Amino acid sequence: MDELEDTADVATMVDEADQRRAKLDYWRSRGADPFGSRFVRTHSSRQIIDGFADLEGKHVSIAGRVMAFRGHGKASFLDIADLAGRIQVYARHDALGDEQYGMLQQVDIGDIIGVAGEVFRTRRGEISVALSSFTMLSKSLRPLPEKWHGLKDVDIRYRQRYVDLIVNPEVRDTFITRTRIVSAIRSFLDKRGFLEVETPSMHAIAGGATARPFITHHNALDMDLYLRIATELHLKRLIVGGLERVYEIGRIFRNEGISTRHNPEFTSVELYQAYADYHDMMEITENLVAHAAREALGATRITYQGSAIDLTPPWPRITMSEAVRQRTGVDFMAMSHEEARGACRRMGLDVPEHATRGACLSEAYEEKVEASLIQPTFIMDYPIEVSPLAKKRSDNPELTYRFEAVCAGRELANAFSELNDPIDQRERFLAQAVARERGDDEAHMMDEDFVTALEYGLPPTGGMGLGVDRLVMLLTDSASIRDVILFPLMRPRE
Repeated sequence: MDELEDTADVATMVDEADQRRAKLDYWRSRGADPFGSRFVRTHSSRQIIDGFADLEGKHVSIAGRVMAFRGHGKASFLDIADLAGRIQVYARHDALGDEQYGMLQQVDIGDIIGVAGEVFRTRRGEISVALSSFTMLSKSLRPLPEKWHGLKDVDIRYRQRYVDLIVNPEVRDTFITRTRIVSAIRSFLDKRGFLEVETPSMHAIAGGATARPFITHHNALDMDLYLRIATELHLKRLIVGGLERVYEIGRIFRNEGISTRHNPEFTSVELYQAYADYHDMMEITENLVAHAAREALGATRITYQGSAIDLTPPWPRITMSEAVRQRTGVDFMAMSHEEARGACRRMGLDVPEHATRGACLSEAYEEKVEASLIQPTFIMDYPIEVSPLAKKRSDNPELTYRFEAVCAGRELANAFSELNDPIDQRERFLAQAVARERGDDEAHMMDEDFVTALEYGLPPTGGMGLGVDRLVMLLTDSASIRDVILFPLMRPRE
């Protein structure tokens, strides 16, 4: 039955689309361009509603998409939607005359029109505009989804985001909020003296993270390049060059899986501060997130997918080793490598034969602990095996001065006291090269130029990367990362 109904819906929409195309000649025959030109607006729908006390009886002009049309003989009501909201327009036959009122009846839901008239309140108390004239600005040749049926198909919503934005106001609100969040990130960092910079999106070496890259080809140079998997190494080169506080908000590309939390193309903000360490980065991270929440939502206490979350600084701090011990009862760093591998396997975790206790600790944390961390928490002191760019702890060289900020059961930010010893960095790169030879295609590549930069001297530096999409998910209560990316990549239809 559902298939028959879907077939009938498609047939109806095709028939209506034909009717709408036929109306193009109608509008042209009356000297009206169905795809009009510039229109001067005096107000938005929200300005009229909020400013009614001053605007009542005044003449205004607005423009937007017709979202509802109700005809009652010699009078009609239209709902006009613009970016700010919706407002009712009231049209009377005796005010417009036969020709204009007749033309108004040929307007379809979805058409974009400009209207002018006087602001008033109806007997039912609704603030409206009494229509004195209207202009066709863009004829909609395709019908919108029916109000009661809506646009529910997630695949179609992502493929045709423009329709999703038209018929689902809450989706539009999500992306308006996203813009506010990004603006808040910029204002926070700018006020702290950070310089916004731009670094290359194509790299000769995929570096700055452990991830599988996309490969492209540069025709003029006749060489393969990688789309960047991080902005880190170029930003740290700038710290070497004397730009002491830098950040970049940019697109990152990782040729990996797609899930509700992962998209191959995403946005991050990375920042680096000379003469700082990971404790400074914790302070920046918690205050940056709290600032973004206040600017976008007006509060630091939010609800995400039914869980109450308090983003107010300071956030709890706990080492990875202690977090795993509290959750599982296993102290990996007190074990031999062999004992650690055995402990992982007893937990049902599949680890390689050569896995160290640090690698086992990281695996146990990711599989047994991370998802349970709902309130914002800093997980500190990551094993060196999974932190090739972080400085070693002076009291335990198996661990690093690294943290991840975790909230709602997922990583939100990642930060280090940056490794600035070029000899140590070269050794780490070589260890990563061995891992690549063993089949780890996400292991870091050797970057000789970056080592050269470190040899000129990188001051002690704190660095942090934060996933903008995940922050937007958190602050807009969105379950999927695709809900906060305007045009997520989709497999082409047949």
